[in-house]
Amino acid sequence: MSDTIICPDDFVFGLDIGTRNVVGTIGYMSHGRFQAAAIVSKEHETRAMLDGQIHDINKVGETIRDVKHELELKTGKKLKEVCIAAAGRVLRTVMVHEEVEFEGEIRVDSENIYSLELISVEKAHKELNTKEEKYKFYCVGYTPVKYYLNDYVINNLEGHKAEKIGIDLLATFLPEEVVDGLYAAVDYAGLTVANLTLEPIAAMNVAIPEQYRLLNIGLVDVGAGTSDICLTKDGSIVAYGMIPAAGDELTEIIAKEYLVDFAGAEKIKLAAGKKKQITYKDIMGITHKIAPAEVQALLDAQITRIANEIADKICELNGEKPVSAVFVVGGGGKFPGFTDKIAERLQIARERVAVRGEEVLGAIDFLMDDVKKDALLVTPIGICINYYNQKNNFIFATVNSERVKLYDNNHLSVVDAVMQSGMPNECMFPRRGKELSFTVNGKARLVRGETGDAAVILLNGREVGLNAKIAHNDRIEIRESTVGAPGHITVGELDEYGSTVEFKVNDKLILCPRFAYIDGELKSSDYEIQQGDKIIMGNYYTVKQLFDFMDIPLDNKNVMVNNVAAAEDTLVYENFDVKYYDINQQEEEEEKGELEETNEEKKADEPENRNNPTKESEISQEVKPERVLMVNVNDKQVYLKGKNVYTFVDIFDFYPFDLKTPGGTELVMTLNGERAQFTVELNQGDNIQIYWR
Repeated sequence: MSDTIICPDDFVFGLDIGTRNVVGTIGYMSHGRFQAAAIVSKEHETRAMLDGQIHDINKVGETIRDVKHELELKTGKKLKEVCIAAAGRVLRTVMVHEEVEFEGEIRVDSENIYSLELISVEKAHKELNTKEEKYKFYCVGYTPVKYYLNDYVINNLEGHKAEKIGIDLLATFLPEEVVDGLYAAVDYAGLTVANLTLEPIAAMNVAIPEQYRLLNIGLVDVGAGTSDICLTKDGSIVAYGMIPAAGDELTEIIAKEYLVDFAGAEKIKLAAGKKKQITYKDIMGITHKIAPAEVQALLDAQITRIANEIADKICELNGEKPVSAVFVVGGGGKFPGFTDKIAERLQIARERVAVRGEEVLGAIDFLMDDVKKDALLVTPIGICINYYNQKNNFIFATVNSERVKLYDNNHLSVVDAVMQSGMPNECMFPRRGKELSFTVNGKARLVRGETGDAAVILLNGREVGLNAKIAHNDRIEIRESTVGAPGHITVGELDEYGSTVEFKVNDKLILCPRFAYIDGELKSSDYEIQQGDKIIMGNYYTVKQLFDFMDIPLDNKNVMVNNVAAAEDTLVYENFDVKYYDINQQEEEEEKGELEETNEEKKADEPENRNNPTKESEISQEVKPERVLMVNVNDKQVYLKGKNVYTFVDIFDFYPFDLKTPGGTELVMTLNGERAQFTVELNQGDNIQIYWR
């Protein structure tokens, strides 16, 4: 072959910017096969990258520039654009549970489900920002793990009737700083980014043919410091993950056990899977010979732990169930027994977990003689192939005049752009007005606000729903949802307002509607209840209110409440006994009574009655000395005087208790531990309790 490699003008330049080295690949597609024209690998001179994150942009940029220059010499092409990938190890995943309750039962549609997923992703984003406040994250994908219909697990919510729906959702994010750092390093080398994907996706382009991606398959890239995982299902990549354990942990164990440096330990690790006997020198210069089985036994516990963690993470990402098959790439996955341990943990057949190394490069034509075909080339070539697939790139869209960058997973919709723009979730869905809180007779009440209108979404001027698909440079205009009217209710709309209170007036039962009092002030039925109002639905009337209700004027009336003279503002409680007399009528009756009494006295003086022993006995019985009664009221001795017979209501003439100003919603009266009425007769030594509840 000549020194300069022939390469057509429609070539692609891909860079795998790794933690230890940068691998550049130039190639092109021909008859459905990728032609790898030139590959150059160069290690970083310093630790400019750690765990996939660029720490020194200029140093990484210099390494990229060196690789670019060497490739330009090999191909004779001027390189201006490059395809790159972000490391899977910098991905963040968050699992959240979220629920949405409806007012009454509804039939669930796709918009309800999209709303539930949007709320869940936003919740995951907030949780991630709380944990890692220094980063801004892009959502690069999310997977519904479980749906819930009225708290029961269900596979598909759409079409079912529900009062509440829920979801367990796994969301995956990429730090903006990682993307910006890659762009800055590439720019330092005099290049612009033509396409950006994720390393697990790039590896999948080579390791898992597209026709296999309809299946539920896991890909594990076991590298030096981390093991990156991604899952496919129904033709798409549905989840990403990572565990911070890989090949370097095995190397470190070997180095400590056999007293060798890191490079020597790497050689022993690789030889343990190939040779019958391993020869090495320790740092003291002593030569040793060991069997591969001895190294395998040394590493068995660590390999088991890593395999178990990988399998557990796969199940977590896949909704707590195993995938159908697992493909393993990367040098760390080649150790004997590693794939068997993953299969055992997943409880699937051993042949369904396999290493995909050199054999997956069978569909790649290498146009140079000195290339070594191994798993290390899977990701660099996959980056190039991804360019031709035109998938999984970052695209731009405009949301209300704000330009947002989105990771294109081939399923982007309006909801993804809304999330990335940072627009609050509540601005998308109908919002309730403010709740009205108040109390009725000490019990809390709540009136919900009315529901507003949903947001109006325009995609390139056309009204669409949240799940409408979007493409590069789409214009999205969102007219925010509205807030409904605040909660409101009048006194007359309260259930308690329709209830009644019963009074006994001149031996007739009178039913009166209960009145509402707020801060002691009477309110009418059309009063609009205000936030924080403390409403008392009274079980009492004043004398004036009672007589106004009966439409009886108080002019020239004497009113007695429980046999006690009452004024207009005297309080009359439920079941109180009220009597009233017309003053003129009462005077006439009194005059008539006095006249009758005079006549009776005259009769008594008449001769036939003067010596009548029966009449004298009756008269003498009418005149009795008035007795004093001692009772205990609220644990205090009280003496009642002036009557022969006392009833409960007489207590208020001798014991200071305010009936006019309510101290609660109910007047409690007990006699010897039992509920009492005002008319019950009292006896010597009775125990009485009176208080407001």
